Amino acid sequence: MNTSSFFKSLLDNSLALLAGGLFTLAFAPFNYLICLFIAIGLFKRELDKINSGKGALLRGFFFGLGIFGSGTSWVYVSMTLNTEGIQFIPIVMTVIFCSFWAFNYALFAYLYVKVKRNKWFDVVHFVLLWVLVEYIRGEWVLNGFPWLQVAYSQLDSFLAGYIPVLGVYGVGLITVFFACLCLELVQKKQIRFFLFISVLFFVGTYLKTINWVHRVGEELQVTLIQGNISQENKWQPENRKRTLKLYATETAKHWDSDLIIWPETAIPAYYKDVKTSYLAPLQQEAIKQGTDIIVSLPYKNKQGDLYNTALVLGSLPAMYKKIHLLPFGEYLPWQPLSGYLLSLVEVRLGLFTAGELTQPLLQIAGHPIVTSICYEDAFGEQNRQQVNKAHFLVNLTNDGWFDGSIEPYQHLQIARMRALESGRYLLRATNTGVTAIISEKGKVIKQAPIGKKTVITAKIFPMTGLTPYALVGDSQIFWVVILLYLFFMGRTLLIKVRVWVLLNLS
Repeated sequence: MNTSSFFKSLLDNSLALLAGGLFTLAFAPFNYLICLFIAIGLFKRELDKINSGKGALLRGFFFGLGIFGSGTSWVYVSMTLNTEGIQFIPIVMTVIFCSFWAFNYALFAYLYVKVKRNKWFDVVHFVLLWVLVEYIRGEWVLNGFPWLQVAYSQLDSFLAGYIPVLGVYGVGLITVFFACLCLELVQKKQIRFFLFISVLFFVGTYLKTINWVHRVGEELQVTLIQGNISQENKWQPENRKRTLKLYATETAKHWDSDLIIWPETAIPAYYKDVKTSYLAPLQQEAIKQGTDIIVSLPYKNKQGDLYNTALVLGSLPAMYKKIHLLPFGEYLPWQPLSGYLLSLVEVRLGLFTAGELTQPLLQIAGHPIVTSICYEDAFGEQNRQQVNKAHFLVNLTNDGWFDGSIEPYQHLQIARMRALESGRYLLRATNTGVTAIISEKGKVIKQAPIGKKTVITAKIFPMTGLTPYALVGDSQIFWVVILLYLFFMGRTLLIKVRVWVLLNLS
């Protein structure tokens, strides 16, 4: 490679890296929506200029590195929470983490460039391939990592109307298609692209006016407690009594509510250690006051299996065991390497067991609910599976591992998507923030300030009925995309075969 080619490649890859950084700015807490369309447009334009598979891999990798380097580097915060100063190993592990996910876009770029034909077909191919790669990353790789998927940036745009119809992957498809249409309009200035854009805009705007669900029963008063117990202090034995007293005291102030919710592992003790001395009196008082409480704590059974749980105290006591565990947080893939590396940075983990897939819904204040713990609210399909029986959603979270970063705001954005997809209120109690009450339209009704001990109370309406997405789900949309992709790929292959036959016959 000569000097001019080297610098051109460096410039192009730097532009891809910049585009990835712009991509992140479209998400919370920044919400500069235009940046998403600019980023996708720049990325596609760069890929359209090259034919080399190696060049595509590099371009895609740097684009992905820009996204995850700017959007998920908060993993470094979690690894240095209990340490002083900057550490070399957490930096290396953060780079490895971001690079691993960046390879998704490297693969995407390679596959796109290898079959592109510089025609209208390329737009369709780009869009379908993007959704396939997002789905594989979000649902399959390492138990799924659906962070920074394009649809989450659309919660406050006209494209939000499509969310209760198509969910996160369907809206991702429309969003990327819209970005490609904008690029085609800018480059070719043809009226047909403007017409396509106009149709997407007006249909999305109309869909926002439709009420897919309706209220059932009387309104409920709910209270969410954000204890703001720092992660460094949470599990220290000397702080346990203070923590338990804080939540019990704040709960006693709100017996007029129908439901009181504590955040994930608000109780820093095993169930057996507090069952009699703490939970039993709280249960009796909840029944006396006519209020249900949802608490969270680790539970270990007789066989020694450890579960992350949500526990109902009240008229119908019951327990939910977390199903979708967090890789490298609640279980360790890639053993023994991952265990060795995490031991070097002294990250304390609980090796949890996943709960059963078919657990009965918890009953709260006379209503069935879909419960999720922390990371589980990032998976629409899991939340959707029993939403036909549920009247609202509850999520218990601890984002205290990421204090001072943008992660808690991104996580709140993900929770809003679940509410809008399902047409249900979502009650989200977190340890340090962001605690929020979200309407069935995905709007935040009330929100606690991050990093402060806060209690928020509001009225919500139990909802019934199903959105189109709740009927269809992600997997069906995925198979539709697969079939469309295979159809277009088969058509391209057929054209190539015909050309080969004609050339050889002549």
